Amino acid sequence: MTTKTPQTTVLPILAALSFSHMLNDMIQSLLPAIYPLLQDNYSLSFTQIGIITLTYQLTASLLQPLVGIITDKRPQPYSLPFGMGCTLLGLLTIAYAHSFEVVLIGAAMVGTGSSVFHPESSRMARTAAGGRHGFAQSFFQIGGNAGTAIGPLLAAFIILPHGQESIAWFSLVALLAIVVLSRIGRWYKTHHLDHARKTAKTPPALPFSKHIVIRSLGVLMLLVFSKYVYMTSITSYYIFYLIHKFALDAQSAQLHLFIFLGAIAVGTFAGGPIGDKIGRKYVIWFSILGVLPFTLMLPYANLFWTQVLSGIIGVIMASAFSAIVVYAQELVPGRTGMVSGLFFGFAFGVAGIGAAVLGILADQYGIDAVYHLVSYMPVLGILTVLLPNTRKQNA
Repeated sequence: MTTKTPQTTVLPILAALSFSHMLNDMIQSLLPAIYPLLQDNYSLSFTQIGIITLTYQLTASLLQPLVGIITDKRPQPYSLPFGMGCTLLGLLTIAYAHSFEVVLIGAAMVGTGSSVFHPESSRMARTAAGGRHGFAQSFFQIGGNAGTAIGPLLAAFIILPHGQESIAWFSLVALLAIVVLSRIGRWYKTHHLDHARKTAKTPPALPFSKHIVIRSLGVLMLLVFSKYVYMTSITSYYIFYLIHKFALDAQSAQLHLFIFLGAIAVGTFAGGPIGDKIGRKYVIWFSILGVLPFTLMLPYANLFWTQVLSGIIGVIMASAFSAIVVYAQELVPGRTGMVSGLFFGFAFGVAGIGAAVLGILADQYGIDAVYHLVSYMPVLGILTVLLPNTRKQNA
């Protein structure tokens, strides 16, 4: 039995993880994509829409670090299909919900599935990386971004015309994901479970002092905060912004959202490999602070330039997260699940709280005011100057 971490990149496993990530996030992206439908069915305010996002995101946020810590100590090769099973049950709950409260229960179940999926699949992606950690994380992430982009299209052409119960059709997608994730779990159990258990008992030493590591993790979280507050303004309210400002119908607005989400997939794939070559700190610099001019212009743009700017913002901003996650994993070696769970969970939590707060602001001051406010979030990218250069340390 092979128990050592692979020295060459295991592309079939990375491809299976990326494909599963696509299916997982495609399912999850259906939730914000059907907000106009839910708003009509239950007469929801923007605040209530924000609460749906908050419920989903906080469930994922609070559980992900815990899942990461547990699986660092006791790796669970078949936790991924279990998590997808929770997502499947959440889908069916939302499909047949008869009230706003039942929709919240379904959203919480989908969030629980996400809390299991992301830290464990990120760990397996690093295991299969063969040293190309940025590439592996981007390869893994691009599947999720592609799924997030596809979700609104499926909502526009399947769910919106056929109604809320048609969400149940996507349970077949969840079943396919369970099959693929079961095979990945079998690979992990066969080749790497023993090695993972040994690493859990004797983790490697920190590359910097504890003070520098804690400070750097804090900076990274602030950068994730700036990125995901802005991102949630798009994923949760961009459709309503386009309908309000440019009088688009719901289906046309979904297509515009697809442009932004597709741009995110492109940026995600670029960020990891570039970080492997030039250093992740430089990618983080460009991704957070470099997007500021474009976010400041967006609230003043016409429909054509809104499309163009949203695509540019998506490409630039998306390149950060893979670099941030791998950078954090290098700061705390041997704790891949904990670090992945912490950052995925924090990102989900920030997005959930941000969605709820922005929903309240939209109700009180209007949707236009929200986009003027969040356009300044990338200013926090200046904090990247406080991060040490892990590229030199690793060399």
